[in-house]
Amino acid sequence: MEAIMEDVDAIVAETATRLFRDHIDHRLLAEAEAGVFPLALWGALEEAGLTLAMIPEEAGGVGLDGLAAANLVRLTAYHAAPLPLPETMLAARLLAQAGLAVPSGPLSVAVAGGEGGLTLRRVGDGWSLSGVAERVPWGRAAGAVVVLAQVGGERFVALAETSGCTIIPGTNLALEPRDTLAFDLLLPEAQVAPSAHGPGELKLMGAALRSLQIAGALDRVLDLTATYVSERVQFGRTLSKFQAIQQSMAVLAGQAAAAGGAADLAADALSGSLNPVRIAAAKVRTGEAAGVGAGIAHQLHGAMGFSYEHTLHFHTKRLWAWRDEFGGEAEWCRALGAQVLRQDADSLWPFITAA
Repeated sequence: MEAIMEDVDAIVAETATRLFRDHIDHRLLAEAEAGVFPLALWGALEEAGLTLAMIPEEAGGVGLDGLAAANLVRLTAYHAAPLPLPETMLAARLLAQAGLAVPSGPLSVAVAGGEGGLTLRRVGDGWSLSGVAERVPWGRAAGAVVVLAQVGGERFVALAETSGCTIIPGTNLALEPRDTLAFDLLLPEAQVAPSAHGPGELKLMGAALRSLQIAGALDRVLDLTATYVSERVQFGRTLSKFQAIQQSMAVLAGQAAAAGGAADLAADALSGSLNPVRIAAAKVRTGEAAGVGAGIAHQLHGAMGFSYEHTLHFHTKRLWAWRDEFGGEAEWCRALGAQVLRQDADSLWPFITAA
């Protein structure tokens, strides 16, 4: 059985890589920044079943294990795929875990309660979803949003179609949609169910996804930079022959490796018990690597890296945007610090090594 699953994981990774390479080029990425959704690419991913990668086979999904699903998220970021595949994978898993039907098309996620301004409450035989959800990833492209809520001490997941809401467009630094959605919907009982996860856990899951995406994008930035310095000739030799360039490349490679290791922590937590310490550590370390790595890459590319015609900026803008989404380094450092302060002299070292 283990060998079969390894074959399935390899086939999924190979399929995703082929689809990304076949569809994604500079033109598609530029059109996506102008607001054009890549329907052909999305259709190919959906036809291949990749949107259901995190759903067990018995529930109609691909049934990837945690590490394989995480690798798919990293591949999406490596190719700067301008669509909500990670968000859809997560939303589909939340619906399947609650026993709700998973609709086709792009999905996104949001939280009800707290400071979000979105409220879910029972009304008669159904549910009312009203209020505003801010900075919903890919809100305008999503056919529906999966909302996590806590009502009367119980946790629920709701499926809300976006056709019945008002959408105020917004973007992040990478010009990916981060929209404000205003809801005033009556949801039938079939679209709301008890959930294993609450609103607070969505931030953990989102931070884990962004950590994985940062690691994937940083891998691509490293590859682009290594290729550039090995081809660019200055003073009669390639840039890669200069000691200063070699030292910078070593730092960049180290940051990419560190981000990859941190992303493995996030993958483990995402597929398991959502360990907040591991996710916090992953988000802090990948965020730091994003800042350092993007800076080195642009420095080594020189003016070429800042030109729109080059592909580097599609990846570095995502690094800068993702490091702040679902909590930046400062916020997660405070969370880690609070956890450390709760330990006594005997438990501190075991806490550090276990995390």
